[in-house]
Amino acid sequence: MSALDSLLSQLDPKRLPRHVGIIMDGNGRWAEARGQDRLVGHREGSRSVRAITRLSRRLGIRALTLYAFSSQNWQRPAEEVAGLMALLREYLVGERDEIMDNDIRLSALGDLDKLPRLVREPLDALMAESAGNRSMTLSLALSYGGRDELLMACRALLAQGCAPGELDEARFEQCLYTAGLPPLDLVIRTSGELRLSNFLLWQSAYAELHFTEALWPDFREEAFVRALIDYQARERRLGLTSAQVHSTAMKLA
Repeated sequence: MSALDSLLSQLDPKRLPRHVGIIMDGNGRWAEARGQDRLVGHREGSRSVRAITRLSRRLGIRALTLYAFSSQNWQRPAEEVAGLMALLREYLVGERDEIMDNDIRLSALGDLDKLPRLVREPLDALMAESAGNRSMTLSLALSYGGRDELLMACRALLAQGCAPGELDEARFEQCLYTAGLPPLDLVIRTSGELRLSNFLLWQSAYAELHFTEALWPDFREEAFVRALIDYQARERRLGLTSAQVHSTAMKLA
């Protein structure tokens, strides 16, 4: 039995997270530690994207959201931003068959109008082509910021003429980029940093958080399964007491 198969055998398929969000951090540091250009790290990181997406689909996880490019990342050196956009286009074109063959719906979260045409055109095309796929939703957070998303939702509600008495969590969530996706159950951050960095702030309210020292290019299938095992070891109370959680579990058994 391989190391991966051994880890997979420890998972309870009935208790997998419905929606996993990943802050993919550490590409640049991975490359710099090897004396290479930062874009080499981003390219290697795209291989981790492919590996984790495939495994998520295989396990039956319903939604995977990847923090690919934040609204603050536009402030990086112009050469790095241009290289990232070229890599993103390469990914969208190269992964088209993989996405379609595996019944994956591609979505994007963020201020997409800021993306250059070389990215926006293949992104729009693949989102449209995969819109009917139902097995898993892969969302790329691009030019995304959690605070920006909350402001966007507030503006949308004002434009709808929503009165204070008409506003509740359900209506607010319908104005978020993640409307229609399952609740966020697990957030993973690589590279040893211990913060959310403006990622899915509303959605993370009751999500479990898993931090790992692994840099994103090194985060492959075994590391992902370890994160899922860690998730399944948690007691998710969602504001209830342990006794209430256990009572509910017994009723559902």
